[in-house]
Amino acid sequence: MRVRYKIKTKNVRRLLIMALFSLQKACSVFGVNTVETLEYDVLLQNKNKEIRSYKEYIVAKVTVDKTEESDSEAFRILAGYIFGDNTAKQKIDMTSPVITQEDRSEKIAMTAPVLIEKQGNTKETMSFSMPSKYKMQDLPEPKDKRISFAKVPAHMVAAIRYSGLRDREKRLRNEKELMDWLESLEDYQLDGEAKYAGYNPPWTLPFFRRNEVLIPVKRIKVVAPNSKTVESPQ
Repeated sequence: MRVRYKIKTKNVRRLLIMALFSLQKACSVFGVNTVETLEYDVLLQNKNKEIRSYKEYIVAKVTVDKTEESDSEAFRILAGYIFGDNTAKQKIDMTSPVITQEDRSEKIAMTAPVLIEKQGNTKETMSFSMPSKYKMQDLPEPKDKRISFAKVPAHMVAAIRYSGLRDREKRLRNEKELMDWLESLEDYQLDGEAKYAGYNPPWTLPFFRRNEVLIPVKRIKVVAPNSKTVESPQ
C-alpha cells in the first residue's frame, strides 16, 4: 500500500528557506563569507598589509553612547533597519564589513594594542554598507531616527588583516604595526583616523574570523629626477 503525502507549496518554500539559512550559518561558522562584500583594488601588498582603493558607496550609520555594550547596541539598531524596521517594511541584504571608528581625542599608548567610531571617548559610531544595487533615494526610511545615511567618496586606505576576537588590545597592536609600515612608505601618508572592520557574524570560530584595521591614506608629492616636484599618480 502506497501512502502519498501532499506538501503545500508554502511549506516547501519555508523548508527551503530554513535549509538555506542553516547552510549559510554552517558556512559562516568556518569564516566562509556568504554576503556581499565591499569591492576594492589592491595597489600595494606586503604580507597581511595592503594599500587599497575603494569606489564610492553608501552607508547607514548610528552613533550611541560609549559603554561596554555599545557595539551590541549599535549593531542591533542597524540590524533592525535592514531586517525590516523601516517605513517600507522592506528587508535589505546584509553586507560586510561592519565598520567602526574611534575618535582619538584621548591619546592611546601605541605600545599596547564592524567599521566603530568613538567620539570624544563618549560616543561610538557604527556603519553598515548598503548593497551596491541601491541608490540613496531608493533606500527605505528608517523608523529609528538615530539612523542616518551617507555617501562615502572614493578613497584609499592602508589595511592590515588579522583573525581572532576583536578585542581592543589586538586592534591597537595591529594598528601600530600598520602605522609602522605606513611610515616606511615613501608614496603614501596618513589621511584620517583608523577604522575597524569585521566581516563575520558572532558565531564564527575566532580562528576563521576576518578582522581589519583600515587607515585612510593619500598619495604624496614625490621629487622627480629633474628636481621638479610632481604629484604621484593616483
